[in-house]
Amino acid sequence: MEIRLAKTAGFCFGVDRAVKLTYGLLDEGRKVATLGPLIHNPQTVEDLERRGALVADTPADVPTGYEVVIRSHGVPRSIYDELDARGCTYHDATCPFVKKIQKIASEAEAAGAVLVVAGDASHPEVQGIVGHTRGEVFVFSDLAQLKAWKGPSDPQKPIFAVAQTTFQVTKWQESSEFLKKAYTNARIFDTICNATWARQQEAEDLSQQCDIIVVIGGHHSSNTQKLVQVAAKHTRAVTVETASELRPEWFADVKTAGVTAGASTPSSIIEEVLNSMSAEINDSMSFEEMLNASEEKRVHAGSIVKGIVTSISANEIQVDIGAKQTGFVKLSELTDDSSAKVEDLVKVGDELDLIVEKVMDQDGVIQLSRKKLASRKGMEEIAKAAESGEVVEGDVTEFNKGGVVVNVKGVKVFVPRSQATMRRDEDYTALVGQHVQLVVTECSGRKIVGSINKVTAEQNKAKREEFWASVEVGKTYTGVVKSLTSYGAFVDIGGVDGLCHISELSWNRIKHPSEVVSVGDTIEVYVKDIDTENHKVSLGYKKAEDNPWEQLKNNYPIGSTFHAPVVSLTKFGAFVRILPGVDGLVHISEISNDRVEKVSDALKVGDMVDVKLLDVDFDKKRISLSMKALLNDDAE
Repeated sequence: MEIRLAKTAGFCFGVDRAVKLTYGLLDEGRKVATLGPLIHNPQTVEDLERRGALVADTPADVPTGYEVVIRSHGVPRSIYDELDARGCTYHDATCPFVKKIQKIASEAEAAGAVLVVAGDASHPEVQGIVGHTRGEVFVFSDLAQLKAWKGPSDPQKPIFAVAQTTFQVTKWQESSEFLKKAYTNARIFDTICNATWARQQEAEDLSQQCDIIVVIGGHHSSNTQKLVQVAAKHTRAVTVETASELRPEWFADVKTAGVTAGASTPSSIIEEVLNSMSAEINDSMSFEEMLNASEEKRVHAGSIVKGIVTSISANEIQVDIGAKQTGFVKLSELTDDSSAKVEDLVKVGDELDLIVEKVMDQDGVIQLSRKKLASRKGMEEIAKAAESGEVVEGDVTEFNKGGVVVNVKGVKVFVPRSQATMRRDEDYTALVGQHVQLVVTECSGRKIVGSINKVTAEQNKAKREEFWASVEVGKTYTGVVKSLTSYGAFVDIGGVDGLCHISELSWNRIKHPSEVVSVGDTIEVYVKDIDTENHKVSLGYKKAEDNPWEQLKNNYPIGSTFHAPVVSLTKFGAFVRILPGVDGLVHISEISNDRVEKVSDALKVGDMVDVKLLDVDFDKKRISLSMKALLNDDAE
């Protein structure tokens, strides 16, 4: 009999976290009481009791001196109040996914909304969720119950709809579609745990390939029973808590048996069941070896195989996977790069990890893909990253009106525009082609959403602390122009944005900062002023050595001459620009030896004239020029 073990079988992130926390407290010699059985697995609960952990139904049942562990299912808000009132030390192991739903329940109360929960009303997780709102609540277990609901007591009330983390995915999809059509004011939140979705999807796939599915888990475990329901749609499905419940008659004439396990099932019990099911597996084999052995199966669509490259052509490669059929991998299944050449990607003799796409026995051919396998592996890693909050990396490949798409380990992660950059006015399309860090905030089926600015914000926080610890007036920084306004440019100088006022960008008079700098420019600035209380920084960009008044003082003594343009006219004379940003006055009496009645009769804006420097008041920045003096010089 061939055994196929689901890859995601066993503890999920939340359960694993709660179990490790409890065992850790016991290892430290502390007295521990859990509020209700820690997980829906009797064997683990019995082991914890043997180690000294107590199971208390309510905070009132916790003996003095015991520390309380709140299990991953979570508890109502009133339990926290009771624990605080009793002065109990407690450790909150509520699954982060459950915490998210509890937060939504609180927000529903604040918004005056009806909380609609898809789940088992008697399940502790649902009871905990409901206990985080004092508003109107409706709990349903299937679409029929939802359709029978008469709606909110006040039709104008908004609806917040959530699902128990272990709710059956297909049922939730049906319910969501109904809610969208029946209630236009319904906000629907995807709250089914990533691990739940992955387990149910894998159970469904596995059940279509096997003659029987054995689901290992507590008989009272919600997620275990849902795995049974999903698998039973396609094949015979049975559930066991331990190997002792296996029955030999179940496997009569069974060629392929599938094994999966609920989120509360320890690996030791999975190992025990596998040992009992397979007479071919030696008792001395490790669990990892059993996993590997369970993967040694005949080639079929979805199989993961290793292939040796035997030949290369322009559009595909041929591989040997140890089967009677010949394996082929098209160029499009090797890479997303349409300009790539096969010979640059692989060489004859290379060993590749591949997934079987199609088996065509009549032709003796197997179609394989390396790209899809990478995507599947990437999807598993993304799901784990979504649970743990781990930072991942990827390349921004495209943008649209809503945001950008990041390729992370072969998986497309959508980053909304609001999560792509730190500022609303920042050009998010400039991210295309960049390698970025991000966190996965949502992973529900094909809906994978991430945030770049959450990582950026954390990085900037550390940079800001370092900046404010060392900043001082006059210190120079190399920064990046992040945005422009009519009054200046904002420059990122290391997690802190400083304002470079338009008057500090150039010695010349400019109408807009874009005349000097552009968004994305890397420039050197210096600190002009610091407001530590409000955390504001004023920056300067124009350099003292470029000050045209200094150039005038150092390079142009009294008597110097200039051939320069007239830039404006007044009743009493004309202003001439002798240096960029420096204008001097030719008084009406200094225009000509002849009497000038009206300045505009002799000059107009744009005329190029020869002038002589008569006097400079550097304090008041006033310059006296003369055209007449040069005429007299020529006459002499």
